[in-house]
Amino acid sequence: MSTALKPLRVLAIANQKGGVGKTTTAINLGTALAAVGERVLLIDADPQGNASTGLGVSAQMRAKTLYDVLMDEFPAAGAALHTDVPGLDLLPADADLSGVELELGQKTGRAFKLKEALAPLRASGAYSYALIDCPPSLNLLTLNAMAAADAVLVTLQCEFFALEGLTQLLQTVERVRGSLNPDLRIQGVVLTMYDRRNSLCAQVASDVRGHLGEKVYQTVIPRNVRIAEAPSFGKPALIYDLECAGSQAYLQLAREVVGRERVERAVMA
Repeated sequence: MSTALKPLRVLAIANQKGGVGKTTTAINLGTALAAVGERVLLIDADPQGNASTGLGVSAQMRAKTLYDVLMDEFPAAGAALHTDVPGLDLLPADADLSGVELELGQKTGRAFKLKEALAPLRASGAYSYALIDCPPSLNLLTLNAMAAADAVLVTLQCEFFALEGLTQLLQTVERVRGSLNPDLRIQGVVLTMYDRRNSLCAQVASDVRGHLGEKVYQTVIPRNVRIAEAPSFGKPALIYDLECAGSQAYLQLAREVVGRERVERAVMA
């Protein structure tokens, strides 16, 4: 698939809850998109740096991070690292990123730092997708991600409180649309950690689809031990075990994402 001159699409992978598959989805969706021919930049916007670690980028390898980009206006392209996945680059994070909110304080334009940093990448055509792995909270880093993004991809674990958390996130997206980014939209909701043996999972999936309809991807990400093991080896699941059910699900999700984005680009054109 050719990506020449394809405009950059920025997707914020978000949910204010932790442990719902955001980072796993960022890593494996990024890998799957690269596998189908896209040029992808994964932006680790979580001070825990789990996306960086999960791609095998040690702390010693992170000479420049998203902190330097946001605070010192270091070029994002200069801070990005190649990963072991062809077509997938990483803008890493470390614990310094936790100081961004305090250090930016009440500075004018503090919510647009990431948008400004990505502007040269939008102009360069170097990437067709940027995926932002948001922290599990609605803080300044998450607001920067949503202000910079074209759309939000929501990861939703199939559990009892899923719809309650989803409602809060949708309200946040609407507030961002009203104040920071009027073009922001929901690209889709992906159901994660799905266990077909659990009737509650099926009920939650049905409720979410009833609430959001076609916004929910057809692909569901199963609860899968190989997905859980992969980060400890510093590899995406698709590299660790391509044939496992989780890897195959992320490949299918990538096809759905690309399909939706083709429709969006056609509408924009």
